[in-house]
Amino acid sequence: MTMDILTCLIVDDEPLAVEGMRFYLEQIDGVIVADHCYSALEARKKLRDAPVDLIFLDINMPGISGLELLECLENPPMAILTTAYSEYALEGYRLDVVDYLLKPIALPRLLRAVEKAQVKKSQIGQSELAKNELYIKHEDCYVRIEPQEIVFVEAMQNYVRIHTVKGTYVSHQTLSALIEKLGNKSFYQIHKSFLVNTTCIDSIKGNRVIVNGQELPLSKHRKEDFFKKIVNI
Repeated sequence: MTMDILTCLIVDDEPLAVEGMRFYLEQIDGVIVADHCYSALEARKKLRDAPVDLIFLDINMPGISGLELLECLENPPMAILTTAYSEYALEGYRLDVVDYLLKPIALPRLLRAVEKAQVKKSQIGQSELAKNELYIKHEDCYVRIEPQEIVFVEAMQNYVRIHTVKGTYVSHQTLSALIEKLGNKSFYQIHKSFLVNTTCIDSIKGNRVIVNGQELPLSKHRKEDFFKKIVNI
């Protein structure tokens, strides 16, 4: 089973602990270490500027603790607590952390924690997609389409042609209206006339995006934002 990519932030006031965690995480498939910081206050700012999927969070740090950081974040990412003290476990799980790792952390134990986070991210994504399932009027009936089934959408003035894994449907609505209904991060408008499911992208070549074998145009004025948000370059 293909697991979701996890972007991570390491938060620990001990530089050696940060280096050790980064060394381990860089060996795990599907994990990208986006950054690290040495205090909860620094982490709070980084998370506001550049959100991640998962934080590896030490508890005892100067200023505010890791637990206090989780409590003050409005929309905290998934968290795996890392600490030398077992007495905080109950408090950690009250805050719905993914896992609780006692230092020194062994790689096999870390792998299990990361797998839990990948499964949780996948479950959250599927739940969000299910909430946004669509009923599209096609010809003389309404067809139910789940967002993850959509490969790409082509705009045609006041109509859209929705290409899915099951077939193609034409619906009387604008592309902007459909984007609002979808309301999730798996889609990106690469051109005024094309919306793509980013999980279906095969490759990118120049100003062309290949989606499920189909070449689609990438607008020049959207290219920089596309690479920043989707390709992470």
